[in-house]
Amino acid sequence: MSEPVVQARTSTNGLNRLSVAAIIFAVIAAAGVWFFGSAVVAVFAVGAGHMALSQIRLKGERGRGLAIGALAIGYGIATFALISTLMFIPGAVQQLVN
Repeated sequence: MSEPVVQARTSTNGLNRLSVAAIIFAVIAAAGVWFFGSAVVAVFAVGAGHMALSQIRLKGERGRGLAIGALAIGYGIATFALISTLMFIPGAVQQLVN
């Protein structure tokens, strides 16, 4: 009894350009948070990351790791921004009351 040979799944297609754009947006967003306190570009990183994953799945392209990395960075920045905003609210309310 011999076991069937399973070939490794290799992609002959090129690198997904949207995944590259997503990781570039994520790096710009991370730099924006660090230097300017602005996390707006993270929205583009998340959107491009999700679209890239969809295209990669449909077309069999490479770049899944870049898209997932962009999503991780984008959602991490969004979580940081949400927590920062929630921590700001009690102080703002207290200043309004006094």
